[in-house]
Amino acid sequence: MERPDVAPYDALLLVSFGGPEKPADVFPFLENVTAGRGIPRERLVEVGQHYELFGGRSPINDLNRDLLAGIENDLAEAGVDLPVYWGNRNWDPYLTDAVQRMKEDGVTRAACFVTSAYSSWSSCRQYRENLFDAVAAVPGAPVLDKLRHYFNHPGFVEPVVDAVLAALAGLPDDVRTGASLVFVTHSIPLAMAESSGPTGGAYVAQHRDVAAEVAVRVAEETGVRRDHALVYCSRSGPPQMPWLEPDVNDHLELLHANGVPAAVLVPVGFVSDHMEVVYDLDTEGLATAERLGLPVRRAATAGTDPRFVAMVRDLLLERAAAERGEEVARVSVGAIGPLWDRCPVGCCPNARGDRPALCGEDA
Repeated sequence: MERPDVAPYDALLLVSFGGPEKPADVFPFLENVTAGRGIPRERLVEVGQHYELFGGRSPINDLNRDLLAGIENDLAEAGVDLPVYWGNRNWDPYLTDAVQRMKEDGVTRAACFVTSAYSSWSSCRQYRENLFDAVAAVPGAPVLDKLRHYFNHPGFVEPVVDAVLAALAGLPDDVRTGASLVFVTHSIPLAMAESSGPTGGAYVAQHRDVAAEVAVRVAEETGVRRDHALVYCSRSGPPQMPWLEPDVNDHLELLHANGVPAAVLVPVGFVSDHMEVVYDLDTEGLATAERLGLPVRRAATAGTDPRFVAMVRDLLLERAAAERGEEVARVSVGAIGPLWDRCPVGCCPNARGDRPALCGEDA
């Protein structure tokens, strides 16, 4: 078997958010996440209590370990001989430490897969700023290239479709046909959403595009067209700052008030079952549904679905070919089409002032 060509890359870097792994980590982690954002201490204490329900430990690092292992296995089975590293923005293993390890191992250029699929400052630009900081802190660091957004890649969308179908199958027979699809993502400040992407509005538009595509495919599979909506969770900013709405719990209240007989919660904004999913949906959202007497099932995230894992390899080989100057067929579904390799100038600006970032046209 001919080995796939990954030149010019000699490593892959898995880039994620990070999370606490024991109770003593929780408050320092939350301070890392919210540094400079003016989040009230009371809100940090409140969020910290969410972690207490799960032993003071976020699921995200274990999920990333599973994803890392899945990527390594997939690459090996495909004949791709490439080391995979892992670095987080907000907790150990930190990005700077990962970049240092790559340098010590002789890595010269690495492709970066970020576990955040959409465009906004917090879901893209901030990662690029952190990559810049990590490289600046390590003299002689390897060149880092961020792989493109994948919210509309079949490797992400198809597992979501199947997860919705499985969740629908878990609803009682008498309410399944009338069930509404509730697509959930992380709320962000309204100003951030409005400035996301190169011309604004990308964060919401991308989510709506994926939700519409999933809803159509589910209708094709079931023969039933269902209402669907995009809603939000995990608001954390100052009370006076407007954030994207409606909140998922408020939307469940509305569905019940309107006589909708059931719903499926679809965490389309998340790639795995980390804290926003297991608390905001599995704990708080399902508690709201139970109080209302509304039958609700939660669809699974892509996680380590083989199609999602293989997508990472597809994005890697696609970008490697593009960097070698070859013609590349970029796959996508939905109406938006495949996005760029390098973020355009001015894309997803930092509201607190310009900060240098890697992996953009201005880098």
